[in-house]
Amino acid sequence: MATTDDGTRPTLVEEVKSAVTTRAALLVIGVLGLMVAFITSYAGAFHHPKPDRVPLGVVAPAQVRAELVRTLDRLPGAPLDPRPVASEQAARRRIEDRTLDAALLVDPRGTTDRLLVASGGGASLSQAVEAVVTAAEKQQRRTVRTEDVVPADAGDGRSLSSFYLVVGWCVGGYLCAAILAISAGARPANRQRAVIRLAALALYAIAAGLAGALVVGPVLGALPGSLFGLWGLGALTVFAVGATTLAFQGLLGIIGIGLAILVIVVFGNPSAGGAYPYPLLPPFWRAIGPALPPGAGTWAARSIAYFRGQALTGPLLVLSAWAVGGALITVVLTTLHRTADERADGERAGNGTAGDGERPPA
Repeated sequence: MATTDDGTRPTLVEEVKSAVTTRAALLVIGVLGLMVAFITSYAGAFHHPKPDRVPLGVVAPAQVRAELVRTLDRLPGAPLDPRPVASEQAARRRIEDRTLDAALLVDPRGTTDRLLVASGGGASLSQAVEAVVTAAEKQQRRTVRTEDVVPADAGDGRSLSSFYLVVGWCVGGYLCAAILAISAGARPANRQRAVIRLAALALYAIAAGLAGALVVGPVLGALPGSLFGLWGLGALTVFAVGATTLAFQGLLGIIGIGLAILVIVVFGNPSAGGAYPYPLLPPFWRAIGPALPPGAGTWAARSIAYFRGQALTGPLLVLSAWAVGGALITVVLTTLHRTADERADGERAGNGTAGDGERPPA
């Protein structure tokens, strides 16, 4: 049994203070907060998915097109954002370039219309649009036949492989940065070491991007598309998340790892449009998703896999901004901390010299 300095047995309070420091208690409280935020974010995003202003093309004879667009636009809850389209060919092009999520083709000679969807962009969204349009057509005593013009690959169940691929890349990015912090200190000692960490992260990102692309492509056959395109996207995603984590660590120390988890996992994953694409998410998650690495990565992965690389510019700019911003902040913070430490050392040395009674040099 441990004893205090005076030989007496420590009290329970003293034992608790010795076993759980104030810093540890604060970290545990922070972890509790992350857990609550995790549950709230995922449950809030996924508990009640419903279509909201889904872009829908409408191809119909001129005499009925405007009225049909108005009717679909006024459906309860505003599930659709109908837009007139001149022809079936134009509708297909706009679905393939990701401007539209679906298109309704009205047959004036019969009572059965066609609905074009793209399950490669999200099976849950295609099914939601089909349900809404089928119900609306039924009210008009018409039927609808669904045609998947950009189908998900046979090995890509519910078109989720791209989402899980990006989630894996994100996990690899912040874990690599966290390991660098745990093994060698949350903040690099100087600018040179910060650059070395970023270089190590870049090499890791290249390897991680290739590994992920190989697994979902040639190994599992879970995702079609360009191997080199997915490799490049993976490298950029991993580096963006890792550099962001390094920047957070430079700002807050080891607590920065928790901030990275908050941004990437708690907020980023449920808003990524993976399980439920953006039009099915509540407004908050739909708004932040495209601006965070998981959302940008998931959109880009689906574009590479199913849409011949269409609509890639925005997501790649988002990932590049996180990558460049994280790297710059890491280097700048390291320089500022180094300068502050040198200034403090100089002040301590000056105080010590004055205390020895020596006259400072002129």
